[in-house]
Amino acid sequence: MSNILLIEDDPRVASFISKGLQEKAFQVNAVANGMNGIDEALAFPYEIIILDIMLPDMSGFEVCKILRRRKNISPIIILSALDSPDEKVEGLQAGADDYLSKPFLFDELLARIQAQLRRVEFNKGIVEVQSYGGVVINTDEQNATRDGQALALSPLEYRLLLYLMRNREKALSRIQIGQSVWNTSFDTNTNTVDVYINFLRKKIDKGFDQPLIHTIKGTGYMFKMKQYES
Repeated sequence: MSNILLIEDDPRVASFISKGLQEKAFQVNAVANGMNGIDEALAFPYEIIILDIMLPDMSGFEVCKILRRRKNISPIIILSALDSPDEKVEGLQAGADDYLSKPFLFDELLARIQAQLRRVEFNKGIVEVQSYGGVVINTDEQNATRDGQALALSPLEYRLLLYLMRNREKALSRIQIGQSVWNTSFDTNTNTVDVYINFLRKKIDKGFDQPLIHTIKGTGYMFKMKQYES
């Protein structure tokens, strides 16, 4: 379940891309201008950034340059109606990893996203391990066990566990969890995250000597084998 940042000011295009990617099990956060895009990209480790060029406050080229100057290494795929060779060169020189012209086929965008994800894994030499603290997640079958015992998880509980697993030993705010596990329209005024954390705790930690889900006062939660000291 990869997290994608979409920086696109056209609501129709943003809705089309977001819905299509969410149907493919991606988590998408969509913002409509460059400054918000920069803030989001620097605040949260997105696996992919999809970036429009013609934004209301600055060009996507400038967004790309700023992110690279700030040492953001997330792959950036530019989407733009500007499709001349010079503009494509400018985008790549600004630090983008790929450039896709509008209009585009969704399947082509999806293929390019998957190619960037594979490239990152290959370059890092990382094979994602879905095992920690006795919890093993089978992402193909979308189920999990702890110490060999099957965990009866709902789809939302499974997605929450997978997100915690992939961000283990990191302090996660309720907003981060909500926007990543639910969607970009997550209501920050609800206690939904706390409710589902409690559901998951009963299935992950109850009956085991070592708790894995820890509350961090004033912040949120952490998935960690050793007790977090606040």
